[in-house]
Amino acid sequence: MDTPPCILFVDDDREIRSLLAEYLDANGFRTLTAADGTGMWRILDSTRIDLIVLDLTLPGEDGLTLCRTLRARSNLPVIMLTARGEPLDRILGLEMGADDYMAKPFEPRELVARIRNVLRRTQALPPNLEPLNAKRLCFAGWVLDLAARHLISPQSTVVMLSGAEFRLLKIFLEHPNRVLNRDQLLNLTHGRDADPFDRSIDLQVSRLRQKLGEDAKAPMLLKTVRNEGYVLAAPVTVEN
Repeated sequence: MDTPPCILFVDDDREIRSLLAEYLDANGFRTLTAADGTGMWRILDSTRIDLIVLDLTLPGEDGLTLCRTLRARSNLPVIMLTARGEPLDRILGLEMGADDYMAKPFEPRELVARIRNVLRRTQALPPNLEPLNAKRLCFAGWVLDLAARHLISPQSTVVMLSGAEFRLLKIFLEHPNRVLNRDQLLNLTHGRDADPFDRSIDLQVSRLRQKLGEDAKAPMLLKTVRNEGYVLAAPVTVEN
């Protein structure tokens, strides 16, 4: 019998922790809770967790700081929660490496749906899209440092990347010379399906091209495949 996914819910509101843990347990998950970052790290040190639901406003280290530290250590999926609905909060959360974002108040059913969606993305990639086990990915004279989360140019210059840019470039480097469409890229980077009018992937590709010094009209590395998607047109070597 399959073991239910283990969800760690981190929120300083005891009532919310209790209610949501009960709801998640009733919907096929095993749920652990923590009131702050100290409790979160204690559980992570002793228990295998499949996904963290992390509140932005916490005593001590806030959710953004915890998410950034967590993302530097692992690829454990994170859904950020906040009582604030400002677009800047959402952007900051995603830039720090969160896989999804929800503003309070929210319907528990929606949280369950988002958890399942993120778990599908992180646990069951499409065929032949298997992630590499590596510390550095090298391509066309460039190096993506997976621990430091930055690029190193052929001239040994460090190029900083946003969280979204890092995730997207990592996906391309894990699947070189393979055309990836927008729906795949959105699912692999953000855990959601593509909207016909969603051009966020196009914007991120454009920004990556700038970081790579590409000619926007004739890119050599991140190429557009008409009516299909994008492809990283370069061999990739792995440093473990």
